[in-house]
Amino acid sequence: MSAELIFNALGDPLRRKLMETLAENSPRTATQLAEIYPITRQGILKHLNVLQNSGLVTVQQQGREKRYNITPKPLGELEQWVHNIGEKSEQRLLRLKEMLENKE
Repeated sequence: MSAELIFNALGDPLRRKLMETLAENSPRTATQLAEIYPITRQGILKHLNVLQNSGLVTVQQQGREKRYNITPKPLGELEQWVHNIGEKSEQRLLRLKEMLENKE
């Protein structure tokens, strides 16, 4: 999945909370999630669809119910991307430090 879709999905505070809930206790149905948060089941479904389209959540049909699970792979990819950005920034700062120390 694209980083843009993931960042867009995680840009909403409620979707981040849904991710936390699913990380702690999944699978969950939209009805179960709507009991936790001050939003309708339909509202929860809209947020779950965004999370599903970004690849952060999968859905399994069990009878008449859809159960939502967190998908760890995109989070691992996001974590690696953040780590790489941090490494590049740290390397840049070290080069700047060395340059300033060599000027003295």
